[in-house]
Formats: sequence, structure tokens, C-alpha cells
Amino acid sequence: MTINVTNVLVRAGDGSDKCLGEYKGLVILVVNVASRCGFTKQYAGLQKLENDYRKKGFRVLGFPCNDFGEQEPGSLEEIKTFCSSTYGATFELFAKVHAKGETTEPYSTLNKVDPVGDVGWNFEKFLINREGDVIHRFKSDIEPSSNEIKSAIENALAK
Repeated sequence: MTINVTNVLVRAGDGSDKCLGEYKGLVILVVNVASRCGFTKQYAGLQKLENDYRKKGFRVLGFPCNDFGEQEPGSLEEIKTFCSSTYGATFELFAKVHAKGETTEPYSTLNKVDPVGDVGWNFEKFLINREGDVIHRFKSDIEPSSNEIKSAIENALAK
């Protein structure tokens, strides 16, 4: 089953509602992020992906999440400051979400992607093509710099 996110409403960093359909035409990587996790160093790799592929139509969208071990307790401003000063990460960050249990968007929709079920931990990644279809789901331990992720992004950008 194909999951499309073009009608999914999320909460932007400024508190306004934003439709993921605004990214139609771009390839996006949605990631639930946390500042106090063993995978937090992936912020640098995510930013490198956006830097490397931005001109070709790629964006990283970060959704801070405190569902896993309370590893994202800060405010959005604190998170942004930490990300930029520690990892040079400036990709778009949204309001905090819930990725498991009583989920909030985009995870109420994304958790329907195979393998169906709640996100397992921080830094799980969903790759979405230019039409808004979710085409890959990557577990937390798959590094942004991995050939698996880079190849999937390059293939999506080529279409």
C-alpha cells in the first residue's frame, strides 16, 4: 500500500499548521530527532545530506520527539540552538511530536508504512518522493552517510 503525505498537516516551528503538500516536487527525509540520544550525532550527517542534495531538490525535516527515554526535553528554541551550535544543523525543525502511542502527525500517517507500527526509537527516517509518497523507512541505526540512504535519495531525485 502506498502512503502519501501531501494532505498531512503538521505543526511548524512557529506554531502554525503546515501541510506537507507544500514540499511536493521535493524529495524529503522526515526524521524524529532528540538531543540527548546515542544517535544525536546523526544531526551532522543529516545536515550534510541536505547540503549535498539541496540544489537538486532535497530537504531534511526534523521533528523533535521526547517519547524515547525523555531524550528531547528542551524547548524548540533550545533544540535549534543546540543543533546549530553543536552540529551545524540548520535544516527545518518542527514543533515536538509523538511518534509512538498517542501519535501526532506526521507519525499518525508514517507509522502505517511497512513495517507497520510505531517508530522504534529516535532518528528513524522516512524518505518521501517528489509526489509525496513514502518510499523508504530506515531504522535509527542506519546512518545518514550510509550508501543505503544516499542511494535511495539519489534514485528519488533522479525521477
